[in-house]
Amino acid sequence: MNKKIVFVLLALGGQLSGLATPLFSLDTEALSDSSKVVDLDEVVVVSQPKEQVRLRLQPVSSNVFGSEQLQQLHVHDLSQLSQYVPSFVMPSYGSRLTSSMYVRGIGSRINNPAVGVYYDNIPLMSKSAFNNHFYMLDRVDVLRGPQGSLYGMNTEGGLVRIYSKNPMNYQGTDIRLGIGTGLYSNVEVAHYHRPSEKLAFSVAGFYSGLKGFINNQNFDQKNDLTNEAGGKLRLIWQPNKQLKFDWTADYQYVNQNGFGYGEFHPFAYLPTLYSSTFMPADETVQDPATTIMNGYKRNMFTTGLNIGYETDALLFTSTTSYQYLNDLMLMDQDYMTGDYLRLEQRQKMNAITQELVLRNHGASRWQHATGLFGSYQWLNTNAPVLFGDGITGPIGNAIANAMKNSMIQGMIRKGMSQAAAQAMVDRMGVTMTAEMAVPGDYKTPSWNFAAFHESNFLFGDNWKLTLGLRFNIDKVKIDYDALAYMNMTGGTANATATYHLTSHVQDSRSKSYTQLLPKVALTYSFDENIGNIYALVSKGYRAGGYNFQMFSDVLQTELNAHQQDAMRGDYDVEHTAADYDAINETIAYKPEESWNYEIGTHLNLFGGSTHFDLALYYMQIRNQQLSIMEPNSNYGRIMVNAGKSHSCGVEATLRGKAIDNALDWAVTYAFTNAKFDEYQHTVGGSTSPNTDIFAGDYNGNYVPFVPQHTVSAMIDWHIGKFTIGVNMNGQGKIWWDEANTYAQKFYAVAGAHADYDFGPVLVSLWGRNLTNTHYNTFAVASSAVGGTHYFAQRATPIQLGLDVNIHF
Repeated sequence: MNKKIVFVLLALGGQLSGLATPLFSLDTEALSDSSKVVDLDEVVVVSQPKEQVRLRLQPVSSNVFGSEQLQQLHVHDLSQLSQYVPSFVMPSYGSRLTSSMYVRGIGSRINNPAVGVYYDNIPLMSKSAFNNHFYMLDRVDVLRGPQGSLYGMNTEGGLVRIYSKNPMNYQGTDIRLGIGTGLYSNVEVAHYHRPSEKLAFSVAGFYSGLKGFINNQNFDQKNDLTNEAGGKLRLIWQPNKQLKFDWTADYQYVNQNGFGYGEFHPFAYLPTLYSSTFMPADETVQDPATTIMNGYKRNMFTTGLNIGYETDALLFTSTTSYQYLNDLMLMDQDYMTGDYLRLEQRQKMNAITQELVLRNHGASRWQHATGLFGSYQWLNTNAPVLFGDGITGPIGNAIANAMKNSMIQGMIRKGMSQAAAQAMVDRMGVTMTAEMAVPGDYKTPSWNFAAFHESNFLFGDNWKLTLGLRFNIDKVKIDYDALAYMNMTGGTANATATYHLTSHVQDSRSKSYTQLLPKVALTYSFDENIGNIYALVSKGYRAGGYNFQMFSDVLQTELNAHQQDAMRGDYDVEHTAADYDAINETIAYKPEESWNYEIGTHLNLFGGSTHFDLALYYMQIRNQQLSIMEPNSNYGRIMVNAGKSHSCGVEATLRGKAIDNALDWAVTYAFTNAKFDEYQHTVGGSTSPNTDIFAGDYNGNYVPFVPQHTVSAMIDWHIGKFTIGVNMNGQGKIWWDEANTYAQKFYAVAGAHADYDFGPVLVSLWGRNLTNTHYNTFAVASSAVGGTHYFAQRATPIQLGLDVNIHF
């Protein structure tokens, strides 16, 4: 293949970015800066150290959103953007903490993510940092399928790359003001300046607030009240054509009420504990009625330095980052008015990452990238579970009644009548109260090292072979110091005593995992820039770890087993080496591995005015990690492994322009069939490996939280300075449990916007969920207070707003 053919393919075979501007051709000089990959549809230039060609020239299923499309869709975070990406789901679970992302049937609510997130080429290390506020962005890329060869572990489902505006290419001052129903308000200010050819910088800040829509039956505040703010700095210095320094720092703070789970009844139910008549199922979700106002606070800081050095043949890139997160979650874990269970979880995370990449550039037949990656993360979690009167009261009453019965029987054996004994015990005033908690401190450091390489070999004018391999080592460790205590104070009116029952465990365990993550792909490019077709095989991997959420159940079970021992005085449960081995078996979960088999195509139709992207895939998953409620007590969510599962489906995107580019349109659809192949559960519902008492299996059931269908459509019509657009998105059916007993049916919502461009000022009137569709973004069953209760997070209702964007 000669240079002319390569340049034509690069210029005309590019990635379409949804509702983008027309395709442009680029000359040789524009392609000479090998540290940048150009999305021709919006001419957005971004730093990309690992890849030389755009996404639609690669064997990958992907979507790209430029700044114009982000503005037209009025999205401010990944959760909102995910509604317009096929097979990618990030539902709103009630706070910025629960950054759950599902791609192709793979995902999780807790512990290790299945989707990676890069922010200006910096890998975000904490899943708790994924859900943040979007502002002043250039573009967002969403890649589906395992990205392990170039991006490593925890990108098994896919990858999201977020790029902020580059002050080398964009200058001026931007002010964005927004108001909306629910007392929504948003203020963003940014200034981009380039004082010389070698130096540029930007400074930006934002505030966003929402009074909310969801009432709480026990509080005056809305359950989704949110306030967040942040600031961002970026400095780019390019002393010469070969060397560039790009430093960024981003801080965000959020303080919000959250986890507004209200009760509903997907099945016939008894209205009270003593009722004998069942009421029919009622899926209307009530307002939350929690004992405390659930909430989440987070301080998050990320800073990184990208250094690039370019020669005639090679580009060397170094990316160094430091990340800090400090948060607090308050949750009423029974979600009911009675005071049963509360959790106060504090996380403090520090992480450092370093990546070195060397790749070639130009029109060589051999395109290659080689790199090293290392990271270390310190994570300290303090997560006490507190038991309220709803649990301690019945325990105290049961112990007091047992004491009374014992005293009465003793008096009867001495010749006293039943009535006389009962009267005497009543006069003695026997009482018993209990105080219970499970405090714990858990240090879970982890480190990762990887070496990777990917080559692209060009054969003739049409064929390209991609070979990639990553050698990955990671180590996870847990240092835990957990205590469960029950303080029982009881006696008679004349004398009382307090006895202490405790169970204290303290240990350190670690595990190491080694993986090879290969990738093989073959791409055939059609003549005359029609597009390409590809076949791909790749391996994905999600690290194993330790589930410290299990400790509250493990220790509470021990207290219940030793209540009688504490009646004779203070008692501390002893633990042997075998006990600690059993605890390790209970809290550890295995790595998740998957193989992805995929064929796809990127086609440019009707002279390039319409782009069609299609991917069909089949994934085999071993030891799939699942987040479930702890089956015996529901003290919290735990991570378990299903034996085997599979996911197969199709992803399609069709987009283009019409009527002399006055009409932008796009349609996306995905079908996901994710099922368990081998998944046994025990009598209590657990999948703990240290028991062989199985109650049944979930073989053939759908993987929960994964919608079987995702669909979206959008259209914008430009009439001079006026633009009007409508959009819709929908998803479902979504099963909420592994047993597939209750689900969210398919739903769809509609949105619209009307914009007028005054030149330096753009005014936009927008609306979301204009159909006011009622649906649930999350649901859970809980047995924490006896029986089974069902709770759900309602979606945001209809919302209208007005944005004003100013640039000067």
